[in-house]
Amino acid sequence: MKLFWRWGLASILFCLFLFSGCDTALITNGNIVGIQSGKFVYENGYLQANYPYPLDKVWQACERTIQDLNASGIDKRRKISSGKITAKLYEDKIIIDVEYVGRDSTSVSILAGIGGNQLAARLIHEKIIKSLTDSTERLP
Repeated sequence: MKLFWRWGLASILFCLFLFSGCDTALITNGNIVGIQSGKFVYENGYLQANYPYPLDKVWQACERTIQDLNASGIDKRRKISSGKITAKLYEDKIIIDVEYVGRDSTSVSILAGIGGNQLAARLIHEKIIKSLTDSTERLP
């Protein structure tokens, strides 16, 4: 009987995993972790993505994005392997954390609003991607 319950529970969990699709979320110890389309990870209000560009190039793209969005109260703090940009955008606080992952890999986490507006953070990520691709097209 125990074997039946174990296999039954395992098959139900496997089916739930298959039907979850590309967007999946999990709540553990009060923390929310989600994955969207394999590109974005959502954790505690921060929407995180990795970019295949060096840290300096991604940092410049983040600065351009914040300026293009006409944010106010911009505070930039850059260190050797990381950086943080804080700004006000339409009465919402925006936090962009940039971290070195590898030679040509950089992680960017964005918190928009108090609890994390996923739609706004995704919009900012898309603008960063556009800024990165525009800057590489300008190079000779």
